[in-house]
Amino acid sequence: MTSTSSTSASPTLHLVCGKIASGKSTLTARLASAPQTVRISEDSLLAQLYPGQIASLADYLACAARLRAAIAPLALQLLRAGVSVVLDFPANTPASRAWMRELFQQAGVPHVLHYLDVPDEECKARLRQRNASGLHPFSTSDADFDAITRHFVPPAASEGFCIVQPGS
Repeated sequence: MTSTSSTSASPTLHLVCGKIASGKSTLTARLASAPQTVRISEDSLLAQLYPGQIASLADYLACAARLRAAIAPLALQLLRAGVSVVLDFPANTPASRAWMRELFQQAGVPHVLHYLDVPDEECKARLRQRNASGLHPFSTSDADFDAITRHFVPPAASEGFCIVQPGS
């Protein structure tokens, strides 16, 4: 069995770390195609719950905090019921990863932190393409990308996560 597969006997919490447009949602959609696995998407839920209300980083932080508080009990219930959960939320800071650590520790299940290490210029090119398609619920400028990326902290081995880098 590979580290990205799921079985009913071994539910796993899958986490993703990567800058905007690094491929997190594409990866999480693939991971969620495994049997007895569900994906919970921050972008999708934020767009549904707060349409037109997220215009700044501060707005995002406030709405995302409320969403995390609401999603945590659901994620725990799914994991405890034997369902693997793919959390399509950015594990991009030590604080966000600490919240995610609490989930798999409380549920008593294994985890995998998928780290997408994609160069800024490639992310920006993908972001421009994504913005032009109009298919993503949020549009992000290069300036927004730079402002948000300043807060990005790659996962460190010292944090104790089971880190997998897809494609490496």
